Amino acid sequence: MSNETRGQWEGATVEEQENPEMAEHHAAPEPEIPGRHWYAIHTYSGYENKVKTHLEARIVSMGLKDRIFQVVVPTEEEIEIKGGQRRIVTRKVYPGYVLVNMVLDDYTWHAVRGTPGVTGFVGGMGADAVPLPESELRYILRTPAKTGAAPKPKPKITFQVGQSVKVVDGPFTEFIGTVSEIHPERNKVTVLVSFFGRETPVTLDFLQIEKV
Repeated sequence: MSNETRGQWEGATVEEQENPEMAEHHAAPEPEIPGRHWYAIHTYSGYENKVKTHLEARIVSMGLKDRIFQVVVPTEEEIEIKGGQRRIVTRKVYPGYVLVNMVLDDYTWHAVRGTPGVTGFVGGMGADAVPLPESELRYILRTPAKTGAAPKPKPKITFQVGQSVKVVDGPFTEFIGTVSEIHPERNKVTVLVSFFGRETPVTLDFLQIEKV
């Protein structure tokens, strides 16, 4: 169990410990430490996870667990259709960025800035870097503990309005049409197909069409 998870369980009732769903809504709030804020740091593209691993190791080796509290690579699940099959993949929401919850001073700034793969802080130089505003954090750090339910994976949109597609399943199989609307919340598209000499809108699942 991670320190973060252990902290959420401290003080939970026996009933909550036996039912994690209940404990989730009674998680202990972040302790208020003066100067503690979230900051965004730039990284080399593709190095986000390595930066997280290296920085977490530096936090331990440099004895900074009471000054640098959390390192996050924002991700979200996405539904990808490949080879006619749906699969859930995890993608980085902000490639090239890592978020750090910390008390920023000269020493912690050097600890973060000196991590391999880090190119700088967003919003300022040195210990004068500007923390992320609360309005952005509510969107960036949306979590199951705060919303009460895990966010549903979003479909990866690979089609565009006006694109020619071929129907590969259903009563219109082999028809060629044009995408007129995309409905990502339903994993569907509206395709205009020529039927009896007239263009007819047909709503199809992402799996029922492919690019021409």
